[in-house]
Amino acid sequence: MFVGHGSPMNTLENNRYTEAWRALGQSVPRPEGIVMVSAHWYIAHSAVTAMDQPRTIHDFYGFPPELFAFQYPAPGAPELASRVAQLAEPNWVGLDADQWGLDHGTWSVLAHVFPEADIPVVQLSVDASKTIEQHMALGASLSPLLDEGVMVMASGNVVHNLGALNPALRDEASEWARAFDAATTHVMTTNPGDLGSVVTHPAFDLAVPTPDHFLPLAYIAGIADSVGETAQVLIEGGAMGSLTMTSYTVGTFN
Repeated sequence: MFVGHGSPMNTLENNRYTEAWRALGQSVPRPEGIVMVSAHWYIAHSAVTAMDQPRTIHDFYGFPPELFAFQYPAPGAPELASRVAQLAEPNWVGLDADQWGLDHGTWSVLAHVFPEADIPVVQLSVDASKTIEQHMALGASLSPLLDEGVMVMASGNVVHNLGALNPALRDEASEWARAFDAATTHVMTTNPGDLGSVVTHPAFDLAVPTPDHFLPLAYIAGIADSVGETAQVLIEGGAMGSLTMTSYTVGTFN
């Protein structure tokens, strides 16, 4: 599953996106664990949280105190982290036992999908040195987890340009953002293995001025291509002109 997570305030709000996330959590089998790829752990290598109790990271500023007080005390899963590293071989994924935790790309979504915070969660970083195709390949390597009862999720935004925000378009995306989002949806729902082709779209540079929020989608595209499925749109929409909230699901886990 890929989730367009938008503002951290979605943690505390009830809107059509959070309602869709909550409905999803109520409709799927309870997973044994969750692997979350978050746009907000964008570093120079691949790493996965491997501590028993990951901390809740408040990686933002300028929001209400209630958001900084929010905690998502899900347990960690060191054995699942080791399994992720094993599946990724020969690519190296470091086991982070004490540095990171769960950032808002993870908990702003899981607060609605699994609000009890009682399912073990590991978070996988986004390696800034890898191409879209390399991220897709890493995603594909994680597909065996679906048969092991593990839910693989990714959190970012198809369109994420904070420099082009337009408050007048509170619940809408600009025309160029809608066009790029639609082109990405077409690829995800017809041939997810071709996700890299969207870099040639005329609006790509506007929609993806930095790759951090887009690359998590590559993991879900890689899984979909690996298992021979296409994605389904869970919910779509825009915000502030230059963000889109489109979320996709691929198959399920056993």
